Amino acid sequence: MPVAAERIREAIADAHRREWGFVLAATVRVARDIDLAEECVQDAYTRALTAWADSGIPARPGAWLTTAARNRATDVIRREATLRRVTPLLADEEARPGPGDGEDITDERLRLIFTCCHPALAPEAQVALTLRLLCGLTTAEVARAFLVSETTMAARITRAKKKITAARIPYRVPDSEDLPARVESVLTVVNLVFTTGHTAPSGSELVRGDLVARATDLAWMLRKLLPGDAGVAGLLALILLTDARRAVRVRPDGRLVLLADQDRSLWDQALIAKGRALVREALRRRPPTRFALMAAIAAVHDEAPNWEATDWREILGLYDVLLRHWPSPIAALNRAVAVGFADGPAAGLAALDSLVLEPQLASYGYVGAARADLLRRLGREEEARSSYEEALLFSENQVEREFLISRIEELGTTRPGS
Repeated sequence: MPVAAERIREAIADAHRREWGFVLAATVRVARDIDLAEECVQDAYTRALTAWADSGIPARPGAWLTTAARNRATDVIRREATLRRVTPLLADEEARPGPGDGEDITDERLRLIFTCCHPALAPEAQVALTLRLLCGLTTAEVARAFLVSETTMAARITRAKKKITAARIPYRVPDSEDLPARVESVLTVVNLVFTTGHTAPSGSELVRGDLVARATDLAWMLRKLLPGDAGVAGLLALILLTDARRAVRVRPDGRLVLLADQDRSLWDQALIAKGRALVREALRRRPPTRFALMAAIAAVHDEAPNWEATDWREILGLYDVLLRHWPSPIAALNRAVAVGFADGPAAGLAALDSLVLEPQLASYGYVGAARADLLRRLGREEEARSSYEEALLFSENQVEREFLISRIEELGTTRPGS
């Protein structure tokens, strides 16, 4: 009996969210060309629309899609009779597991990450390409994660692919002596996958659980591969400590719950305990890594029994250390928010206003939201309303939009567009 079209579309959309990275990574292994692999995977998803209508939705959609994509790649190679002549982008000998080549790592996604994070690529291209290929994020979503325009990101991804082809970058986990130089970019990739899932750039849901799960899995894989690396320990701690709050970030009616208002008794204490242990381990290394410091900040929040007990002085001190080791406009913004709680909203506003000329923050919606909250606490309601409206212009996540609209309405104006 034919399967309803709506059920098929839902199954394919779910398979895209959950399985894209698996399918593409496995197909790259056969195609040895990223563009060909992407084409074959896209073809497999398209074919599923009709095939599943006739045969039903498979029990393991990812396995079906992987088989279809890999078969398609093999057919293309054979038909063009280029198997021996094709540029060995991901060459056979390089791609075969061997000593120090991650043979105990079964997930092909890890190979794809290290391929995209090759030192021949610029750091920003490494991260962008991996987010695009590994997680199937749209170019617009990747651009938002980087705070650049979609056009700029599209050009960056295209250049990165061409560079991989020209450099004949192999598809493998690097040897142990090469790992330290590569791991920082990989950690950045995994962190951006997590942050994109933790608060989705767009859509009706606050969290993309599939991306959070992928980032968590990859962080644990890196922990297995590099058990003594403080950056890996710090990143895994950051993910666990942050994700421990997931269950109470949204009310049953879909409304956003701020950290100050969350029921901390419902936070995942097992994740917090694991995260705290990893933070202690990561901070024993000198100098501290940026992820260890970010995780330490998350730990301070998680250790506070309530919002009022939050040690803002400790958080502010950790941000100061973080900015010395890793200058970043986002870290500076978060520090300004911390100043607002440690020293009062006027001091926080002054710290935030000092960042007004940062080009990377020009279209970053959280700047407007942070400024609006500080102004609201100072009683400057008209200015706060304008800042909330500014933040709303840059927000595409519906849960966050509804929260910003509620704040605007609380300040005595009507819903935009009504």
